[in-house]
Amino acid sequence: MRVYHEIHGPADGEVVVLSGSIGSDLSMWDPQVEPLTSAGYRVVRHDHRGHGGSPVPDGPCSVADLGSDVVELLDELAVESAHVVGLSLGGMIGMWLAIHHPERLGRLVLCCTSADLGTPESWAERAAAARTGGMTAIADASIQRWFTPRWRSAHPERTREYHHMTASVPAQGYAACCAAIGSLDVREDLHRITAPTLVIAGADDPATPSDGHARPIAEAIPGARFEVVEGAAHLGTAEQPERFSALILEHLKAGL
Repeated sequence: MRVYHEIHGPADGEVVVLSGSIGSDLSMWDPQVEPLTSAGYRVVRHDHRGHGGSPVPDGPCSVADLGSDVVELLDELAVESAHVVGLSLGGMIGMWLAIHHPERLGRLVLCCTSADLGTPESWAERAAAARTGGMTAIADASIQRWFTPRWRSAHPERTREYHHMTASVPAQGYAACCAAIGSLDVREDLHRITAPTLVIAGADDPATPSDGHARPIAEAIPGARFEVVEGAAHLGTAEQPERFSALILEHLKAGL
């Protein structure tokens, strides 16, 4: 699976892979591109299978499949090692890469994510809802989780743009990634992660509340740093872009 990707920044910069949420495309990382490239990093952002410009798979996939797509992308770009910043599903991919391909990772940032989110049955139900009810209804629910009511009220046009982002995802592509999330449980493997890791939670995230998801990840990964950003729901990188970008850059630069 050759996933769609875009590259920004200096050719000789350290590579930072940006991996996003289910129901998003790579434009969700727009707020982070300029801060990262201005700091000298080469940004590679990609679309998951069945999302954005990437092909729609024939059936369900796993986080291992999605992570292997990133490894193949790095191979295609002749990148031996990259920093990885992942949000939600992207964070799950980041953890899988850190566990199974530690030699390909520099530093790791996990945003608003989980090592075990929901049950296979609950995600199968959401996949079925996408296929039978359509993606507009999925987007209606997602936008409630992605942003706080205050942000949605203050930014109605951007709220519509993010709603359209999810509504435009092919139902089969969304369902395939639902299966990936539903089958994931890396809680027992987090102690194996050796990449220097920053875990960021949104204080108002209803999808992956910090105490039940982000904090246990940070506690399980040796030496991980844990931060909570106020005024952020699940898509914290968009709702509080300055704070998330500052934390990401601070963590990446700590390795210099």
